Amino acid sequence: MAKPLSILFVSSEVVPFAKTGGLADVSAALPQVVREAGHDIRIMMPKFAAVSDRKFKIHDIKRLTDMPIQLGEKTMLGSVKSSFLTNIKTKVQVYFLSNDDLYCRPDLYVDPKTKESWPDNDDRFIFFCRGVLRTMLLLGWKPDIIHLNDWQTGLIAALLKTEYANEPLFKNTKVVFTVHNAAYQGIFPKSSFEKTGLPDKTFKEQGLEFHGKMNLLKAGLMYADHITTVSPTYAKEIRSSKEYGFGLEGVFKRKARKTSGILNGMDTAVWDPSSDKMIAKTYTKDSLEKKLENKKALCEQFKLPFDPEIPVIGIVSRLADQKGFDLIEEKLADIMKLDLQIVVLGSGEKKYEDLFKKGAKKYKKKMGAHIGFDEELAHLIEAGSDMFLMPSKYEPCGLNQMYSLRYGTLPIVRATGGLADSVDDLDEKPKSGTGFVFKDYKAKQMLDAIKRALKAFDDRKVWEAAMVRAMKKDNSWDVSAKKYIELYKKLLKKK
Repeated sequence: MAKPLSILFVSSEVVPFAKTGGLADVSAALPQVVREAGHDIRIMMPKFAAVSDRKFKIHDIKRLTDMPIQLGEKTMLGSVKSSFLTNIKTKVQVYFLSNDDLYCRPDLYVDPKTKESWPDNDDRFIFFCRGVLRTMLLLGWKPDIIHLNDWQTGLIAALLKTEYANEPLFKNTKVVFTVHNAAYQGIFPKSSFEKTGLPDKTFKEQGLEFHGKMNLLKAGLMYADHITTVSPTYAKEIRSSKEYGFGLEGVFKRKARKTSGILNGMDTAVWDPSSDKMIAKTYTKDSLEKKLENKKALCEQFKLPFDPEIPVIGIVSRLADQKGFDLIEEKLADIMKLDLQIVVLGSGEKKYEDLFKKGAKKYKKKMGAHIGFDEELAHLIEAGSDMFLMPSKYEPCGLNQMYSLRYGTLPIVRATGGLADSVDDLDEKPKSGTGFVFKDYKAKQMLDAIKRALKAFDDRKVWEAAMVRAMKKDNSWDVSAKKYIELYKKLLKKK
């Protein structure tokens, strides 16, 4: 057997310790599957207020207590604590960088009172990046690969290739940098650059400068040995236009040869209709009739009349423009004229919360809405709906369409990012289709896709064949993790 790899996986959020979005899910799932494959992978993240010592059995690492970490002209102290991410098969060590002044706050990135980013987010994540490398040096642990995620970790790539370029511990270490969403870039005033300790030339000449400011996502892109995105289509989109690249499309284009799109996986243990304790009735592709019990329970939950012949479209989402709700708003009256029912779970922009609240009152027998979030209800919507609507403007990967496929709930999606990579249109591919895909970000195209789905639903034989194909599809992390391990090995072979 080949020698196991040593991998340091760096992320600002990891489930169950701290989460604001999909990054946290990826940062827990991928390392566990890589560990299952026999590799020594360890995680490092900041110790936010949500990370409870007692709850997560976190202990101090004595030799890593009160480490001096340089932040511009001042020195601050950071301590490293440790715990484990465990499941039935694996145990992954997690390091937490602690500094109460920087991380002990009620939210990870945003001040709940002002709804604005913490004004010292530059300090918080420059300190974190420098602290990660200091920790490795003091541990004397040599990672073959340092896998960075999003702007909060981007500075590590730049530090490794400049300040730590001659450090023996990192001599052959390769850096992978994953972009989960190019819209979030970690942009700070030029004055913040002085706190990084990087040579002056790295600002203008070698890449951190962005319209006169410092861009930490760009730091990761410029200095990583390889860049990945969370789906193959998203890798192409971010270099195609400002709409997807958010001003960095030129950099993405220049780095195209060093970029791979690897579709995120999903947690197949949590999302499994054959064992899901949150749904009304478990079922498999061989007992599709039991799915109907979930539809009945879903209609009861939303006080809608149950009719097995009328399709239910589910929506579970953050209610925001990016997710395509402006298209739904434009065509809602037309959608409600069709022979269908819609159930919505989510929260977000007030205009969309109001849209669905009013819609549920106006179309009492056809629409139900729950504003907020409810994990159990999210599972019931996936199990009880016939179709799932995700008309996103852009979607780097997306997970709900994968959950829907696994539950035999055919997705109606726009051809963007991970949606394009995980759903095949049933009309275009009658023998392999698993959902309904529309190309342009236009309300009429979305409405046409919904109408195509309703037409297909009427042909039970065609519909059930598509359901079975959808449920057979392997969107597990096993597939994605293999691709990451192959990438790590390939990078280490390069001189």
